[in-house]
Amino acid sequence: MIEILSPTDVQRARDTGALVAHILRTLRSRTTVGTNLLDIDRQAQRMITEAGAQSCYVDYEPSFGRGPFGHYICTSVNDAVLHGLPHDYTLADGDLLSLDLAVSLGGVVADSAISFIVGDARPAESVALIDATERALQAGIAAARPGARVGDLSYAIGSVLTEAGYTVNTEFGGHGVGSTMHQDPHVSNTGRPGRGYTLRPGLLLALEPWVMADTATLVTDADGWTLRSATGCRTAHSEHTIAITDDGAEILTLPKQ
Repeated sequence: MIEILSPTDVQRARDTGALVAHILRTLRSRTTVGTNLLDIDRQAQRMITEAGAQSCYVDYEPSFGRGPFGHYICTSVNDAVLHGLPHDYTLADGDLLSLDLAVSLGGVVADSAISFIVGDARPAESVALIDATERALQAGIAAARPGARVGDLSYAIGSVLTEAGYTVNTEFGGHGVGSTMHQDPHVSNTGRPGRGYTLRPGLLLALEPWVMADTATLVTDADGWTLRSATGCRTAHSEHTIAITDDGAEILTLPKQ
């Protein structure tokens, strides 16, 4: 299903996006060496509930997970890149943490992810991974406008990732959002320009480039959810929800200054 939102629903999406951005920024500011992943999940639950929003994850039970997910945020550490199930782990200096959050507010969903290094250490490989995903995300956003094709966005994202020296996994990528979290069209993190669905005003997309340092192969953790690099290398993931407008792409999950 592909939803085209009304102007009223796009405004609701702005509110949802602002909430997601606020929660992620707050969690990042509170995450330090010694923070437990379960504490991050509890903080996310509290902020979602206090805002009158609903989690998109707690009851989420897709075919690729051992569901329901049962938590409020994805917490992926180091070699974990997607769908990281919060568990009893205390973060150490230099850990690379990705937080992925999707909530529904007023009947409209927004989805975003950030990656950052915990503590004072700055491992060069981790810095490069995060930088590549953030630059790829911006390239995908810059390509998004009415009349563009989904393949244009995929090509822009993939070009940045491959030029940075990474191979791109196509099992998971961006997607449409609206009244539900995962909708068509699928937005691969690599592709050919001029192909796929034509973007229209009112379309919401979650673009989410992610990479692994030295592989494109994923393995599923024993928890049935967390996806890790097959080689144990580090990973990173960046994501924004955007709305296609008459003037181009509006980032809905950008933190307010």
